[in-house]
Amino acid sequence: MADGWIWLIALSLFTPFVLRLTGYGSRLFASSAGLGFAVLASAVACGGNTPRPKGEKPAMLEHFSPFKKSLELDWDGDHLLVGSSAFPNHPLMVGITAWQQQVPLPQPYTGRNAWRIPLFPRQAAKPLSTRDNLMRGAIALAVNGVPIFNALNNRGEDAFLAGELDEFGGHCGRGDDYHYHTAPLHLEKMVGPGKPIAYALDGYPLMGLTDAAGRAPDDLDPCHGRIDADGQYRYYASKKYPYTIGAMRGEVTVRGDQIDPQPRDRPARPAGKPLRGATITAFERNEAKKTYTLTYTLRGDELQVRYTLQPGGTVDFVFTDAAGKTRQESYRRGR
Repeated sequence: MADGWIWLIALSLFTPFVLRLTGYGSRLFASSAGLGFAVLASAVACGGNTPRPKGEKPAMLEHFSPFKKSLELDWDGDHLLVGSSAFPNHPLMVGITAWQQQVPLPQPYTGRNAWRIPLFPRQAAKPLSTRDNLMRGAIALAVNGVPIFNALNNRGEDAFLAGELDEFGGHCGRGDDYHYHTAPLHLEKMVGPGKPIAYALDGYPLMGLTDAAGRAPDDLDPCHGRIDADGQYRYYASKKYPYTIGAMRGEVTVRGDQIDPQPRDRPARPAGKPLRGATITAFERNEAKKTYTLTYTLRGDELQVRYTLQPGGTVDFVFTDAAGKTRQESYRRGR
C-alpha cells in the first residue's frame, strides 16, 4: 500500500508539468489530472486489473517437466509460459499421403512469443464448437511443446482421414511449422498414467485415452470432457473425431478464427502446393550439422528434400529428383 501512495503522490505532482509541456489547456489539465488521480486511487484501494503476483510454482508446470530440457518454462500470476521449438524428437512426416511439400523447421516460440496457458480457467457461458470454429491456429499445447490444431483442416475436413498426418498425428503447416491435429497419444507412456498429455489454450487439461483409474471414459460431454471424481474438469482424447476437443469449455478470445494470443511461426519460403500421389517414407536427422532429409515416393520413384539450417536464419535446400539430379535453393527466414 505504501508503494501505491508514493505513485499516487508522484502522479499528482508530475501530471501538471507534463500537460503544460504538451500544451494542453487548463480545463483538460484539470480533468486529466483528476481522472488520473481517481484511477490510481482506485487501483491502490482495490487492486485494479493488474496481473496477479507470480506466486508459487503452479502444479501445471510439473506435467511439462519430462520435456524440460527442450522447453522454456516460466509463469506469471495468470499464465504458464511455455517456450518451445515445436520440433519433437520423434520421427516426423512419415506416412503422409496428402502432402503440400512443406518440411518441418524449428520455430521460435520463445520469450515474448511463447505459449500462454491460463492457470485459472473460467467456464464459458457458451462453449465454442471446434466443428464450425477455430480452423486456424492451435487449440491446445502438448506437454512436449508441440501445438495441437483443430482435428479439421482449414477446409473443414478431417485431416487424419484425408491422409495429411504422420504416424504421430502431425504435419507441417504453410509456415513449415510442425503441429498435431489428433491427440499425441504416444506421450501417455512418457508422462505416466492419469496425467495430462496436453493443455487446451483455455487452461483445461487434455488427458489420454484413460482416466486416473485406468478406465476409458464413456460419459464425455459435447466438449469431449467431463468433471472427474476430484471435481476437476478434463478433456479426454479418442482415436476418432474429434480426437481432442469437441468445444472449448473455457473462456477464450478469438480473432481471425483462431484463439488469441498465440505465438507466430517463422516461415522460410513461400507456401507449397499439394503434390498428388506422393507418400513420405522417411525423415532423417543430423543434429550436429542441423541437416534434415525427407524422403518420399512419387509414381514409383524415390525423391528427397535435404535442408540445412545455417546461422543467421538462412535455410539451404537441396531437392533430388528420381534421376538423381539436384536443384538448390536458399531462403532467409522472416523476422
